Amino acid sequence: MAEAPHPARRPSGRDLRRAQRAAPLPDNIRPVSPGLSSGNYRPLTDAAVEKIHQTALRLLAEVGLADAPPSGVEILTRAGCTVSEHGRMLFPRALVEDTLAKAGRHFVLHGQDKRYDLEPWGKKVHFGTAGAAVNMVDSDGKYRESLLTDLYNIGRIVDVMEHIHFFQRAVVPRDLPDPFQMDFNTCYASVMSTTKHVGSSWVDPKHLEASFEMLHMIAGGEKQWRERPFVSQSNCFVVPPMKFAVDACRCLELAVTGGMPVLLLSAGQAGATAPAALAGALAQEVAEVLAGLVYVNAIKPGHPAIFGTWCFVSDLRTGAMSGGSPEQALLSAAAGQMAHFYDLTGGTASGMTDSKVPDGQAGAEKGLNHALVGNAGANMIYEAAGMHASLLGYSLESLVIDNDIIGAAMRTIKGIDVSDEKLSFETIKDVCINGPGHYLGSDQTLQLMQTDYLYPSIGDRRSPNDWTERGATDIEERAAERVKEILATHYPSHVPESIDDAIRAKFPVKLPKSAMRAGGSSQS
Repeated sequence: MAEAPHPARRPSGRDLRRAQRAAPLPDNIRPVSPGLSSGNYRPLTDAAVEKIHQTALRLLAEVGLADAPPSGVEILTRAGCTVSEHGRMLFPRALVEDTLAKAGRHFVLHGQDKRYDLEPWGKKVHFGTAGAAVNMVDSDGKYRESLLTDLYNIGRIVDVMEHIHFFQRAVVPRDLPDPFQMDFNTCYASVMSTTKHVGSSWVDPKHLEASFEMLHMIAGGEKQWRERPFVSQSNCFVVPPMKFAVDACRCLELAVTGGMPVLLLSAGQAGATAPAALAGALAQEVAEVLAGLVYVNAIKPGHPAIFGTWCFVSDLRTGAMSGGSPEQALLSAAAGQMAHFYDLTGGTASGMTDSKVPDGQAGAEKGLNHALVGNAGANMIYEAAGMHASLLGYSLESLVIDNDIIGAAMRTIKGIDVSDEKLSFETIKDVCINGPGHYLGSDQTLQLMQTDYLYPSIGDRRSPNDWTERGATDIEERAAERVKEILATHYPSHVPESIDDAIRAKFPVKLPKSAMRAGGSSQS
């Protein structure tokens, strides 16, 4: 005899609340949002900040930077720098201080969609991607060379991640060995994949010139581009310790004259290309970025420039980079403090786990770094999602998992509201005297369920029984399903096809059109 079918289970109150929470929230009631103000974690005292500043000024005045390109020599000496007997560019203290007084502040980093415009000043915090990983970490944990289509797919996922606020190039397209094609197509794939602010880099000014032509076409003209530049240049203008990178400096000069915001990036590695002493590493990198700030403002005073002290760390046992270390968290948080001291938009790195795959080590290292660096108030936090093996590998599954981790870090940044309303005296009084003795159904609980509490998208909070009944999946399995869903359905179309066709007719676009529409291949 066949069993009678079980009646459908009525949705519980918990199920209804889950469904309610799953619905998209209006921006004005979300528990966290881009640009939350922070700064409560301060690894440096005020006296320590001042000592680092003074050491940086002394380094610039007495040691200076080597290998300035001829154009840089002309620009910097005209501004007041001198060349030492050792051929190093020296920066007088007064020149650096004058530059700090006139440097650009309170500039917007634009998205192609105005909803994603960022205001990275004060102690407002934003998280995003970055990097030059040469490998993808596939869902089976295997490493393979990264491709142009991988870069495009990363951008597509970032485009729908609530807590990832901007997209900077994260992987190197290893299928494009030609430097021009790599630079141009990196920028192309990035701006086509998302309407959020994009960061990219170039190794030759001619490559940037071509990209400017493309960006003008997308913006509707050079004037429109200059009004809302939606791409910034990530520029490693310095080779630590204390040397200029000639080609990068030439690209920097063109970016400034072309109206593109620049990330002045010094990436010294403590114990290798910077002192092992954390204070010394920070002082060197502050000096290097201040030199870049002088360079930019000598070309165009007030040009948007991000104070990019990316202080990396070595495992001193091996000399290898350790992106997930506690020392990394300390240095990046301190870098945020130094930007606050100068009242400049600051950029630093966090989330570069040493783990090779999305595992417990990765979650622990990313959570620690994001919580500390975010609560230090760094304005632009790069490398924050998807990275593994200290910048050598990139995982789409981690990109989705890290969205949850960043959201949780942002919730700690928001902190606790201690207004009279939130102190809840009347609510406590009513429940204790007139109510049921708990707060589960109170009006306040229902009201705050969405506005004050953040819920993970991939993380699991179900009971063990419920989790088992639903397949007993781990976080990487759930992330893999989410990645598949996004890549099968989300194809940004913000750039009109006619403009894309015009770009393709003029430039060597290598991203297949089939990868940019539903039903096409996601791999080249």
